[in-house]
Amino acid sequence: MRWRAAAGGFALAASAGWNVANVGAVATRLSHAYGVSLAVVGLFTTGLFLTHAALQIPAGRLSDRLGARAVGLTGLAVVGAASAAALAWREAAFAIGMRVLAGVGTGLSFVAGSDYVRATVGSPLAQGFYGASSVSAGGLALAIVPHWGGWRAPFSTAVVVAAAGLVLLAAAPRDPARPRHARTRATIFDRRLLPLAAMHSASFALSVVIGNWTVTLLERDGGDSAAVAGAVGALTLVLGIVTRPLGGRLYGRTAPLRVSFLVGGLATGVLALAKPLPLAIVAAALVGLAAGIPFAPAIAGAARVRPDAPAAAVGFVNMLAALTILVATPLVGLTFSLPGDGRLGFALLAALWGLTAFVRLAPRS
Repeated sequence: MRWRAAAGGFALAASAGWNVANVGAVATRLSHAYGVSLAVVGLFTTGLFLTHAALQIPAGRLSDRLGARAVGLTGLAVVGAASAAALAWREAAFAIGMRVLAGVGTGLSFVAGSDYVRATVGSPLAQGFYGASSVSAGGLALAIVPHWGGWRAPFSTAVVVAAAGLVLLAAAPRDPARPRHARTRATIFDRRLLPLAAMHSASFALSVVIGNWTVTLLERDGGDSAAVAGAVGALTLVLGIVTRPLGGRLYGRTAPLRVSFLVGGLATGVLALAKPLPLAIVAAALVGLAAGIPFAPAIAGAARVRPDAPAAAVGFVNMLAALTILVATPLVGLTFSLPGDGRLGFALLAALWGLTAFVRLAPRS
């Protein structure tokens, strides 16, 4: 039962992670296919995170009241339907609209999945593996989607991943009924969640932004092929498979968190150089490894801070991270039209990530 529960929960994470990175994997291809700038292509991801961010707390409240598995199944169905619709018409405005709708599904899926794993599997380590499922799916998207072919690749692969998730979650056991009595307002204004949200935003959110634009940076500034750039870009996400569970194992220790923020900032600054290729590979790998450490402490910590409404607390923390992605993704895209061809955007991300090491990283009791 625990293995079936884990498979169903991790499938929810994988669907959300795939949709985070599938557009960035072929940003240049989509720019040509739709006849728009890279900044407009950035809106494909921004549109997704607009509703993804807005749904975080509502998804948590629904999971607290109706059950995480039911909410997760709904989220996967929405992602699959929106992605399938996007295949029908090659028009940028329509595609952005479908990504906005898909964001409803990823918002429901990710929060529900985290709560489902907490309720059925338990432990910060389980949350680490949940996060590893999400980040590895995003990394695989960066590596696989460029080889899928055509402008439909991000959407058709999203349909496949959502369908597989529906099968796995439908076969998983129901999560236990849990009475809830906390008010959403009380969760939002709980200051103990703010340092956890800062940790999650500076690691997960910034690594997503970096992953979305690394392929373009290496193609344009490093002179690498799409296949090579995609493989290197995948490292910024996929190596979280190793360190997200490790972060769960290190739950309660602040020193590894601070080191991870310093390493992530430094690696992002080096990645901004884009070449030589071996150096870019090492930097991308360090970005992925550093980003994974804070995930489980932030997510498991939020649920422990608010045991009366754990899914809503996780939703709040993840909402602020999603808002960071929402704002930063198009802004970094715009820096590709400025002197430095994207390097300025990566340098700013490096500074934000590194400076997080010097803020308070543990919630006050």
